[in-house]
Amino acid sequence: MKKAILLLSLSLIFPHLAPAADAGSDVAERYSYTMGVRLGQLLRAQGISQLDSASFAQAIDDVLNERTLRLSTDEMRQAIVDQQRLLAEQRAAKAADNLRAGQEFLARNATNADVVALPSGLQYRVLDKGDGEQPGADDTVRVHYQGTLIDGRVFDSSIERGEPAEFPLAGVVPGFREALSLMHVGDRWQVFMPSTLAYGEKGAGADIGPNETLIFEMQLLDIVR
Repeated sequence: MKKAILLLSLSLIFPHLAPAADAGSDVAERYSYTMGVRLGQLLRAQGISQLDSASFAQAIDDVLNERTLRLSTDEMRQAIVDQQRLLAEQRAAKAADNLRAGQEFLARNATNADVVALPSGLQYRVLDKGDGEQPGADDTVRVHYQGTLIDGRVFDSSIERGEPAEFPLAGVVPGFREALSLMHVGDRWQVFMPSTLAYGEKGAGADIGPNETLIFEMQLLDIVR
């Protein structure tokens, strides 16, 4: 399935692929770099963020210049199997580390006097109080938020983009939904979300790993009707 998605994505990203201008020219350099950027973005979107850049470049050069490939088809197939096995092992270890770190963080955080710990495992701290309505389960809300990992790295921020997000409560992860359903319009909370209420073992994209505990600063701006 991923191979089919990769091939389709290549056709969409490189719809007008053409030979570069004369090697060494400014146009050739810029065009080649652009193709590299697009391919790199595609690979990263597929969850591939670490490659041996020298081997990768050599393979592309061998194909473009119609040289004999350094690995047979069977050897390349086995290389993919070996890499997938290695990544699975690394991901399992990372998931265990993230789960343990998140549990330890939440246990410490729950001892803070201004933090409310809910039965679900969700925790929150009230930063500002509003006096508006509370959203219902079927409502769409307008929210400003910033999401970070427990080490402080920002992975998403409508605040940085300068544009609030709108979404139905039914369409977000359980922790986000639970927190917003308790908030009043005008409230601004800091929410601490265990992985079981966020993206779980799968994680999300390149920035949220498996079993990551997440921290959100969120402000409920309005209920969209």
